[in-house]
Amino acid sequence: MKRNAAVRKGFTLIALLVVLAVLAILAAMLLPALAKAKARALRIQCVNNLKQDGLAFRIWEGDHDDRYPMAVSNRFEGSLEWVAGGNAFRHFMVMSNELSTPKILVCPADTRQAAPDFAHLQNLNLSYFVGLDAKESDPQMFLTGDRNITNGLTPVRTILFLPSGKPAGWTEMIHNRVGNLGLSDGSVQQVSTAGLQDAIRSNATVTNRIALPE
Repeated sequence: MKRNAAVRKGFTLIALLVVLAVLAILAAMLLPALAKAKARALRIQCVNNLKQDGLAFRIWEGDHDDRYPMAVSNRFEGSLEWVAGGNAFRHFMVMSNELSTPKILVCPADTRQAAPDFAHLQNLNLSYFVGLDAKESDPQMFLTGDRNITNGLTPVRTILFLPSGKPAGWTEMIHNRVGNLGLSDGSVQQVSTAGLQDAIRSNATVTNRIALPE
């Protein structure tokens, strides 16, 4: 009798397969939700980075006649002479004191790595573009934003013109066809492609040249 009881209590192969099947179904249901939650968390961290970057710009311009680095000559610690060449990293490099660390120049959802210090900063250490025409007096102009922005045209010396006659949008890189925009007033917006196009239309009377960190 004891032997039969032991046999009845055994875990059969069929039961094991059933348990494994249930676990597989649960994993298939949970993994997409976990992936979306992780993506949202990374995007929020990206927003925080852009807010710190925007604050650095505003602190810097407060010490330079209310102008951002892109409108101030190198002779006065700005980056005006670098505007024509794109060179997005140059505009961040001159704000090393205000930014404090290159880590906030890289989105946590990006594959790029932060520079060890500002002396070694390059475009490849950036996740964000720079609005070359941004000024505080026009608060809705683009100051910064995710580098996965496009209008379907090849940038000229890494500079993209918005508007350009073609609708802008976000690529699959970084945030998968959505992105974050830092505006001249220091605010940061999470926007879809439709939201990006609305933002461009609202700035139709001004030039929005952006330097991409290619």
